[in-house]
Amino acid sequence: MQRQILDDGYSPEVRENVLPFTLTRLAANTCYRFAPPFIAIIAAESGGFDVSIADIGLVISISELAGFLAPLLGNFVDRVSRRLSMMVGLAGTTIGVILMAVAPNLIVLGIGLTLLNLLKSCFDLGMGAWLADHVPYERRGRVVGITETSWALSLLIGVSLLGLVTAATSWRVACIIGGIAVVSCGAWLDSHVRGSTDAPRLRHEKVAGKKVTGAWLVPLTMFGLMGASQCLFVTFGAWLTDDFGFEAAGIAAVGFALGAGELFASLSSARMTDRIGKERSVLLGAAVMMPSAALLAGFNGSLVVGLLALAVFIVGFEYGVVSLIPVATDLFAGSPGKGFGLVIGAGTFGRGVLTVVATGLYDRTGVVGACVAAIVCSALSAVTISAYRSRVNASA
Repeated sequence: MQRQILDDGYSPEVRENVLPFTLTRLAANTCYRFAPPFIAIIAAESGGFDVSIADIGLVISISELAGFLAPLLGNFVDRVSRRLSMMVGLAGTTIGVILMAVAPNLIVLGIGLTLLNLLKSCFDLGMGAWLADHVPYERRGRVVGITETSWALSLLIGVSLLGLVTAATSWRVACIIGGIAVVSCGAWLDSHVRGSTDAPRLRHEKVAGKKVTGAWLVPLTMFGLMGASQCLFVTFGAWLTDDFGFEAAGIAAVGFALGAGELFASLSSARMTDRIGKERSVLLGAAVMMPSAALLAGFNGSLVVGLLALAVFIVGFEYGVVSLIPVATDLFAGSPGKGFGLVIGAGTFGRGVLTVVATGLYDRTGVVGACVAAIVCSALSAVTISAYRSRVNASA
């Protein structure tokens, strides 16, 4: 299948490993994305905690702030083999999700979420660096778009299935199943990567370690994109529960539909980003997010209109963030992990900050406040990526 998706212009190693990369990341992303849609269920007395949504939101936020360490992980990835960095990341992801499953209190839940968030980033950075080593920048958008379908499929398939497990048993059982999936896929990926050459295939043209013009604008763009998406992703489940009486199975069904939108966006990025320009694609995604969030805020009492607006918002976000990843891996010549780690760190910091903001606003104003915060963050990304594009063009 991967040989049909990628033509002979890509190396055999890339064509053979793209499927194991995608499916393993699907499993890891499923664990990572599971908690926010079911925040109301985890907070409930039946979940074992009996706390408010804001309390769980604070725990998720603190765990996201571990993204501050992503730049250090990026340096780690650049110093060790790509395979080692990916396996360390998958091991930490597994430990984190199992700790979530057995957590007797919010402290242990927070430790599990922190390990999951931080070490999954280690896997992402290792995979991104491997791709940067083996795929030229001008063709990287297609490969990234394909592997990033794992983000969409994690919601479309992974989180939806774990939601059904939650409805039938509990969210703790769902976490255990997610951990088993990560171990299984990780073993399969390791058997493929172990047989491939880990040395970089590409000669970098920029001076090693030198930043491109306006590089600081790229992490700021990711901060806005990730923060905006978190505003709605961490509150849409509570909105459906509080305003329309949705339970776990219903939230899972909505997650499935949103995942379909993300998949469409990832595939669109794979087809279009290299052709129309990476920075321009990011701007397009942010431009879609702003009116969609405004529509949800204005029609939050209508299930149909609200869900349609949410779906379009998610499509815009996914298209924008997937298009930004190749830019992130090219910020520092010869050190893809360094640039990617810096951008991932900014993104996870954005999720952490905006989780607190969005859940706090939700408790006071409902989903409208979260939508306003999402609009502000999306506007920030539009401004910063436009400024970055102008600087790069001016220096070309």
